[in-house]
Amino acid sequence: MPQPPRLPDTNVIIAGGGPAGLMLAIELGRRGVSVALFDDDRADSFSPQANATQARTMEHFRRLGFAGEIRRLGLPPDHPTDIVYYTTYGGYELARFRLPTARQAAELPKQLSGSWSAAELPHRVSQMYVERVLQRHAAALPPVALHYEHKVIAVHDDSERATATVEHDGKTLEASARYLVGCDGPGSLVRKHLGVRYEGEAGVQRNFAGGRMHAVHLRNAAVKPAMSGAPGWMHVNVHHARRSFMIALDGVSEFVFHTQLLAGEDEAALTDGDVRRMFADCMGREIGFDILFRASWTAGFALVAERFREGRLFLAGDAAHLFTPMGGLGYNTAVEDAVNLGWKLAAVLKGWGGPDLLDSYERERKPAAVRNTGYARAFADSLGNFVPDPRLEEASPAGERLRAEAGAYFGDHGRREFNIPGITFGTRIDGSSVIVPDGTAPPPDRPNEYVPTACPGGRPPHAWLTGGASLYDRFGFEFTLLDFGGDPARAAPMREAACSAGLPLRLVTLNEPGLRDLYEADYALIRPDQTVAWRGDRLDDAAAVVDVVRGAGGR
Repeated sequence: MPQPPRLPDTNVIIAGGGPAGLMLAIELGRRGVSVALFDDDRADSFSPQANATQARTMEHFRRLGFAGEIRRLGLPPDHPTDIVYYTTYGGYELARFRLPTARQAAELPKQLSGSWSAAELPHRVSQMYVERVLQRHAAALPPVALHYEHKVIAVHDDSERATATVEHDGKTLEASARYLVGCDGPGSLVRKHLGVRYEGEAGVQRNFAGGRMHAVHLRNAAVKPAMSGAPGWMHVNVHHARRSFMIALDGVSEFVFHTQLLAGEDEAALTDGDVRRMFADCMGREIGFDILFRASWTAGFALVAERFREGRLFLAGDAAHLFTPMGGLGYNTAVEDAVNLGWKLAAVLKGWGGPDLLDSYERERKPAAVRNTGYARAFADSLGNFVPDPRLEEASPAGERLRAEAGAYFGDHGRREFNIPGITFGTRIDGSSVIVPDGTAPPPDRPNEYVPTACPGGRPPHAWLTGGASLYDRFGFEFTLLDFGGDPARAAPMREAACSAGLPLRLVTLNEPGLRDLYEADYALIRPDQTVAWRGDRLDDAAAVVDVVRGAGGR
């Protein structure tokens, strides 16, 4: 039987061109690693899915040089990004959780300390806008080849190479690489090929955010002025007859509306007229609009793959974990998968990464996925298990009392779901084989509280330096040794050990007041994904430290 035509060999094949796949392509391409990315959709096909880019993700975008570009997208700079809870969108406002505008979010970081000391704050922007930026930056990298309208129909690992069979324009092609990463979504072909199951919770039914949902991308400038009160970013209606949430995309006329399908509503038979009726139920009156896109999806998942790696095949993003999208955690967890895996694949391909390095991907990212799906599930329970009283909209003392009670409930819920520095910054990789513990314990993991710590295995404490620069902007693209003692000569053992092993290292010497106290050590070694890998006051064991963090220490 004739063999399919072969595409040029490459180092890494990526199946799927969503945020995880594109971010991984950028991480690899920036390191000179050749990549072939295949996606079965068109290059210009974008739909509004996730809608919140968390601060940690923005810090990674800053590291790659395009955080400012992304912050300019979405809502106008001074448009409110509040979360607003209503009876109906045109009815009573129950509660409002206020958040900074995009302009304020760009200016605020230098004024904040403690839990929210960060190089970047969150940005409220649709994933479809973010993907366009990621796609453009990936395409600009010479080692990266983006192949759209190319469907991966089979994968194989023969222990020497990974291969993908691809359909395009009626033809079958074959691609070969050293490694293959499945970023191919909930129905991942790569995960199914590996026989890997999801573990966790599925099929959860709630009054809202549990069951089949219908999403509508709509456009009409009359929608915004028809809503009660000041504008917001996310709008949640809490009506007994039909519940929904709606995201402002451009701050003018475009929104994405999500409502839960009710018993007896057949999604396959839904007409545009049905969708307009659903929207009118939530608005409180009829408003015409253009339907740009609509589709059904399922809420009620908190699932994590049994394994994230087998041989030369890896899973990332929705292929590895599936969320009910509360707290904006699914897309942001996917980005961090790519950040974690990218430098490790590059290190092994370049020869300085040891045998433990690729195994550490699952050990570090699976616990993070279990943690984050758990937090998202709790938010969905809080939002969706609230059952609205039919008298909530009554113009009566009983209605006023019920609205006050609902307002207090959702005011508290909004703070718990959207003020989450502990979730955003607190992901840890304790127990990883490529981290050097120092015997200290990190602060407790709490969603709404983050205590900066340089305890190895977590995000480095952030600080603004004299002159206004972010400490993170001083980090190298690969490993960074922070020296708070002020004598570069003392760092020679670590520099020599890194050079001997081929590990790329930047030395940053800082005499800033308070930094040594913040890190509680004279030195801190920061990984390429901006995680503290080691800290200490002496460099006697520098060679051993370097071997551990590059996966060659056998710890």
